Amino acid sequence: MKLLDSAQASALIQSGKPLLLAGDEAVLLGLPRGNWIAGTIPYFMTAEGGCQNREKVFVHEIPDVVLRAHIRAYNTSNISRVYSHGFDNGMSAVIVPALTDIHQTFANGAPQFPDFALVPLFGWIAGIHLSELGSTAPKVVDGSTGEVFTDQAIVMHMELRPGYYANVDIINLFEPGTGDQLTFPASGFSADRVFVNGVEQSFYEYMTKNEIDLRPPLVADYCGAHVNVSFQSLDHENKRVNFYAPVFENVVYRLAEPVADYVAEFGKQLGSRASSGLVFSCNCILNYLYAELEGKQTGAFAGPITFGEVAFQLLNQTLVYVDVAKL
Repeated sequence: MKLLDSAQASALIQSGKPLLLAGDEAVLLGLPRGNWIAGTIPYFMTAEGGCQNREKVFVHEIPDVVLRAHIRAYNTSNISRVYSHGFDNGMSAVIVPALTDIHQTFANGAPQFPDFALVPLFGWIAGIHLSELGSTAPKVVDGSTGEVFTDQAIVMHMELRPGYYANVDIINLFEPGTGDQLTFPASGFSADRVFVNGVEQSFYEYMTKNEIDLRPPLVADYCGAHVNVSFQSLDHENKRVNFYAPVFENVVYRLAEPVADYVAEFGKQLGSRASSGLVFSCNCILNYLYAELEGKQTGAFAGPITFGEVAFQLLNQTLVYVDVAKL
């Protein structure tokens, strides 16, 4: 789990190790073919702290407890089979290009896909430098063929040695507040209507009238876990509210309690989570921006800063990590 220059990353690739990579597009396209998958992003959490770097590659080395790794691309027609294709005793890493149909298809549909959560699925949403929003497309790369995709997800399905298992977990700084219960009449990445404590109204007007801060997310209880849906923007022209992940119909959401000190709160939760079997972690670009994490450390948890995180399904404003341990 480290940031390497191209020569160092190339040497690891040529050693045959399975790898998960993240970096700027130009750097990734200069790497040799091998047993790796990658997504574009120039933001990272490192041992030295949060940073931007367009010259280096962040590398997650897959541990030796992985017997074999199989790379496969998915489009909107077959992404629903991503859980079914995982090894019985394994884990699967997925990278999805942001702001695309495959991003929306996976985000909206994952909990209803066949065999959902049967095999641990983790990963991230590939992004771009924020200055290039609207002008550059996020991309994912199949390192085994050199193919680059803007409209497909790339997955590495991995089989673990007998006696080992993968644990996917999240660190979420946000708790649901004590305010209104919010439910939505339709699922999606935007909403114009909402039920506030059972009474239907314009969600745009609710947000503007109450001067809601867009930085803390909506929080819901998904099967016992607090899951965030982050606000993207208020669409003033169409009187809609846009999100970075979908809200789901009839799920109860509340506005999150604000976090006074991101770094201090991360420190509290990180200390008890570090593991000798840690193999992957990523953090959200919104945490990076709102917490001003550039130059600030998040313990042993290093990895790409992403446009969304995957822990079985799409998440926002969380830190996702994976460790592998003996049964």
